[in-house]
Order: sequence, then structure tokens, then C-alpha cells
Amino acid sequence: QVQVVESGGGLVQAGGSLRLSCVASGVTFNYYTMAWFRQAPGKEREFVASIGWRAYNIDYADSVKGRFIISRDNPKNTMYLQMDNLGPEDTAIYYCAAKYVLSSMDEGLYDYWGQGTQVTVSS
Repeated sequence: QVQVVESGGGLVQAGGSLRLSCVASGVTFNYYTMAWFRQAPGKEREFVASIGWRAYNIDYADSVKGRFIISRDNPKNTMYLQMDNLGPEDTAIYYCAAKYVLSSMDEGLYDYWGQGTQVTVSS
């Protein structure tokens, strides 16, 4: 059974940092592209960042470039999102997703999803 579990969300002041983690079990983690998406209140879910199965391909949404860093630790089946210089516009539920092999920013192509972790940034 595949499980994708996010952690690390919380409440932080503007300018602060958070580190999200995502653990995927029940899959051969090394073969999966991993990604973060987020959904703010009243908005559609949007792509944040993705990291390819060998970590060669990394993509970021323009809105987070230079502030967020995605990484992965394959032996631990874990992906991370280091978020710095957070602003109120980053407030959202952050979802972890897994896709077999090829990287993509299209959420419709992802196979497995976590339940999400809430990130709230106060001004």
C-alpha cells in the first residue's frame, strides 16, 4: 500500500522559514519524481517545485524561485522543501505528490498524493 505523508507545516511570521518533509512508502522511491503543490484558500491548487528521480531535474514555480529549495534523500524515502523568506502569499495547504520517473509540473500526471500540511504566514 502506497502512503505519502507530509509534515513540518505550521504558523510562522513573514520573513521566517519552515522546512517541509514528505515520506513516501510502498513505492520504489528512487524511481519517482517528487513534487510539492499548494492550494491557498479560494484558489486552485498550483505547482510549487519538483525534483526528478535522480535529482537531476529540478523545477520551481516563478513565485518561489530564490526562496524555496527542494531536495530528496533516497535512502530515507524522503523529500524536503526548505522555505525561506516566507510571505503571507505563501499561506496554503502544501501537498506532496509522486510520479513515476519523468518530471512534470502537471498535477494531473501525478500518481500518489499526501493529505497536505498547512502553512500559515502571518504579516
